[in-house]
Amino acid sequence: MPDTDITPTAAGGGLVPAPLSIDGPYRSAVHLGEHTALAAAPGTEDTAQWLRATLGAAFGLPLPPGSGEATDTLALALDPALPAEGYRLEAEPRWGVRITGGGPAGVFWGAQTLRQLLGPHAFRRAPLAPGRAAVLPQQTIEDGPRFAWRGMLLDVARHFLPKDGVLRYLDLLAAHKLNVLHLHLTDDQGWRIEIARYPELTGTGGWRERTKIGHRASPLWDERPHGGYYTQDDIREIVAYAAQRHITVVPEIDIPGHSQAAIAAYPELGNTDVIDTTSLKVWDTWGVNPNVLAPTDNTLRFYEQVLDEVLALFPSPFVHIGGDECPKDQWKASAAAQERIAELSLAGEEELQSWFIRHFDRWLADRGRRLIGWDEILEGGLAERAAVSSWRGCAGGIAAAKSGHDVVMCPEQQVYLDHRQHHSPDEPVPIGFVRTLEDVFRFEPVPPELTADQAAHILGTQANAWTEVMDSQQRLDYQVFPRLAAFAEVAWSRLPAPADRDYQEFTRRMAVHYARLDALGVDYRPPGGPRPWQKRPGVLGRPIDGAPPNV
Repeated sequence: MPDTDITPTAAGGGLVPAPLSIDGPYRSAVHLGEHTALAAAPGTEDTAQWLRATLGAAFGLPLPPGSGEATDTLALALDPALPAEGYRLEAEPRWGVRITGGGPAGVFWGAQTLRQLLGPHAFRRAPLAPGRAAVLPQQTIEDGPRFAWRGMLLDVARHFLPKDGVLRYLDLLAAHKLNVLHLHLTDDQGWRIEIARYPELTGTGGWRERTKIGHRASPLWDERPHGGYYTQDDIREIVAYAAQRHITVVPEIDIPGHSQAAIAAYPELGNTDVIDTTSLKVWDTWGVNPNVLAPTDNTLRFYEQVLDEVLALFPSPFVHIGGDECPKDQWKASAAAQERIAELSLAGEEELQSWFIRHFDRWLADRGRRLIGWDEILEGGLAERAAVSSWRGCAGGIAAAKSGHDVVMCPEQQVYLDHRQHHSPDEPVPIGFVRTLEDVFRFEPVPPELTADQAAHILGTQANAWTEVMDSQQRLDYQVFPRLAAFAEVAWSRLPAPADRDYQEFTRRMAVHYARLDALGVDYRPPGGPRPWQKRPGVLGRPIDGAPPNV
């Protein structure tokens, strides 16, 4: 075929996140057609299966098994000399395409790059022009990630996302080379994971009678019951689907705050000497809830048994236990809580929360897992092996890293995707500070005040999508994209200092990337503002003016 078959996308432009280096592209074209074979070395089988299911479907290619030495071949191989998640992609007209990874994950990320190079059609589920070859130019790409933890939090507790929606988001994460899905499964507003020993966690805790529409100050209510949960087989499917895409699913089970759904299901978990916990229902509004777990042995045993089932479902080395936004008023008023403080010789309620966290830190460590929690777990003393999700700013992460603890940076002022994207009144249900695509692109996860040794404790970074005002997949897409693409570049690529980053060059690549998101059916926010159906006129938000504080 003539060189004009090489589209601008295939000619090396538009890769998101940006790779380390590209040699080329050159004018010579590489074609993947009906006779192209797929050669998968041992350890690359998952990627071969994924390629047949995606590129095979998009272009109508059979991709039969072949030999890595033959011509017209898409070959997958491992080279331990490369970093585990690093890869080398070589496209050469004489023999085809070779993707070599330092480990199976590296091969998979190389396959994601190949898909981008083949243009938006590669993101369709069926061929638009049957019989048309997939074309890319001759080139060599060397690449690998900056951070080991490249994550997104998906809050399914506030608004439930059915299983197929979670699987879809795993594909979207994989397309952006993100490798952690933090699944927020429990909160005051709902319990979303089946626990066989305690069926009322989903039977009662899995649904609420109605839901506040918009910010908690809004006068509007959705009077329909809202709920749903994942069966244990659903969770097994989600975890297996993620593993095929080299994504770790980190579960979050909130302790000791954000627990009203659990208390509504099992009232003995609450502070029964302070309030009538039998009157509590699953919470139908938003904010910080005063109803927290009682610091009793019964509560500890209950959550140990819950976590026994959670560990059996999630192989993740980390388990998130929340630890945030735990008001202490009920503990202050509870004779039982005060007796527990005295019994343990604790200084007060802050140390009582730390006692909760330390207990589960030891409990998880005894089972070969690690506890991670929000930065409030620093208060009252940080558990020995715990890692910190730094959300209230960077200060918690800085303190944790300086004390030798591992950190995931996810400050709300920078990478909370529920925050609004523009100051326009047309933004749907505007929450928080304005965080534009450029703001996210200029986020730096490693604070400059850390030494090299301290910075080594920054495991990576994560963008969080809290769903109080995201009541549908469309709303979720609008808030997450396109900013997740900028975040993926921050997490993967080795970028200059924030002020030196070339945002205009990034927007040129995004102009290509939007066509991929269109092909995937992502209802992203267009650069010019929301489409008519993306607006939510009359639904009250909570916009905050000015620049976010640097804390």
